[in-house]
Amino acid sequence: MIQIYLILFLLIIIYFAGRTFLKTSPALFAKYTKIIIFSIIGLLVLLLTATGRLNWLFALIGLAVAFLMRLIPMLLNYAPHIQRLWHSFSGSKKSSSQRQETNSNKGKMSVEEAYEVLGLKPGASKDSIIAAHRKLIQKNHPDRGGSDYLASKINLAKNILINK
Repeated sequence: MIQIYLILFLLIIIYFAGRTFLKTSPALFAKYTKIIIFSIIGLLVLLLTATGRLNWLFALIGLAVAFLMRLIPMLLNYAPHIQRLWHSFSGSKKSSSQRQETNSNKGKMSVEEAYEVLGLKPGASKDSIIAAHRKLIQKNHPDRGGSDYLASKINLAKNILINK
């Protein structure tokens, strides 16, 4: 008989708590939800500690750590892809450095800057431009460990100086 009263009491509490949560703002609802979840977890750990049944929790934590240690190298291989997905879903804009990089790749380099990139003095001959380009691109090619950005700048500088 007392179990029925206890169940009825819990149902009444749940009903009034639900009505209260529906009337609150989402930020306040999220705050209360976090407090409730952490309280339940804390009470559960306290109960397991008091009854001496905490062994499985430590085993689960050890299993999770071992799993994460094996998962991290794989996730690091996919980090650029994950970052691109994150940016596409979050709708974030490009940073100013990324915008500047795309602008410079589209032909926004001056002749003086092109000479500087290739390490030449203004008025260099076509042969010296090609030789400087070949020397720099061999060192900075992406297939040899260089960056795509530097290779594109070097190629752009050569194209600007040859086609001027």
